[in-house]
Amino acid sequence: MDTAMEARAIKPEVHRLRAQNLVGGQWQPAGGAREGDSINPANGREIGGFAAGAAADARQATDAARLAFERGGLSHDPARRAELLLRWAERLEKRGDLAHLLTLENGKVLAQSRHEIATAIACVRHHAGQLLQPAAASGAAPAAGVVAILVPWHAPVALLVASLAPALAAGCCAVVKPARQSAQVTAAVIGELAAVEGLPAGVVNLVSETGQEVARELVASRGVDVLCFTGSQETGRKMAQAAAPSAKRLLFDLTRKSCSLVFADIDMQAVAGQLAAAALVAAGQHNGAPRRILVHASRFGEARAALKRALEQVVVGAGDRAGCGMGPLIDASALVAVGVRTEQALARCDEVLLHGRRAGGDLADGYFLSPTLVAESDCTGASALEDIYGPFVSIGRFEEDGEAVACANAMRMARSVSVWTGDPARVQRLARALRNDSVLVNRHDWLAPGSAERGGDSMAHRGRQGCGSLADFLATPRQ
Repeated sequence: MDTAMEARAIKPEVHRLRAQNLVGGQWQPAGGAREGDSINPANGREIGGFAAGAAADARQATDAARLAFERGGLSHDPARRAELLLRWAERLEKRGDLAHLLTLENGKVLAQSRHEIATAIACVRHHAGQLLQPAAASGAAPAAGVVAILVPWHAPVALLVASLAPALAAGCCAVVKPARQSAQVTAAVIGELAAVEGLPAGVVNLVSETGQEVARELVASRGVDVLCFTGSQETGRKMAQAAAPSAKRLLFDLTRKSCSLVFADIDMQAVAGQLAAAALVAAGQHNGAPRRILVHASRFGEARAALKRALEQVVVGAGDRAGCGMGPLIDASALVAVGVRTEQALARCDEVLLHGRRAGGDLADGYFLSPTLVAESDCTGASALEDIYGPFVSIGRFEEDGEAVACANAMRMARSVSVWTGDPARVQRLARALRNDSVLVNRHDWLAPGSAERGGDSMAHRGRQGCGSLADFLATPRQ
């Protein structure tokens, strides 16, 4: 078959989706024919199964990638690599069900899924374009080798491509390990790449799992030269320790949820709507979502009312329903964990403006939780700084620019800070003073293309993932 999907339709009542592993150019079940279940978070129902690999499957995939790399990899010719990347982008663009599949498996609103797919395709084409520049033809450093990519579930297509596209552009071979909650859509994206005519066997491999065996094997493997991971700081630290004996390069994104600074010289009603939408992307389970919104004291009352109204008006439901503004949490365990942490935060905050609740009625079987909004005066306290990966937002106030900067910088490792003001000089001052990963101006795009990217300067990053990161996959590291 030319993809990992034996059923292209995404309606579970018609076809059961089945995603296999890809090893050495062959789609195959996991050792022992183990499988995991793919669940639709909007109703808790099974939509298919995926090959549940173990350490032996990971070793087999790593060996296949190493063999392919030693045989020349994707191609030594940059123009040829660009051609293969462009063919992949074309196949992704022509496949019409990817956004629906992402929504079905991940739960996010369909418009967000379409944006994610479009962003991923643009990233592939960006790296193909880099290879067609004169500098690429004149000779670059050799490829770093075999890359292991551990893909998270909150933006699986965008974050897969953010590492895989530059890795392939550099000439590397790869082993991809998706999160179990996004095994189907990851297999579909890899399937379109595997179907590109002329792609050598073993250049790209895919191994899914239900536990942690595959990830542990890839982290520790001496056959892996570069490790890409997006996730929590605690997990990242453990991975760094486990990877140390192999001396592999680490490209980690351990950033936390974001912050917004709203100044007095803006349209508060319009900004409130934009921030509410940004805070609820992927049901708030994304580090690009603003967790903390700080407003100049002179507009605080107005902003509090406007943000509450905007959050109240968001329609919660299945991501493919017309008018839906927020989908479910990713799974049952996330629903419980976010619910517990939300209740704890409510007990510590200054004021509860909206209290998020489990959905009932025809949404009762899904993992839905309505938005919570609280007011917190201490912007540096433990409660205000705690990350809750769900639809939870806190609002606070500041008097001076310096206070706003101090509050934002207290959110260490924040993915981004959005600055809302009509004063260009203020933007420049704040951008120099803020120590987060990127600065957005008068917008809060969750994938943040074109933000003031500063990934290499943050302790949350080791390397720079995204559409400017080809150099991280070359044998000579970026200085």
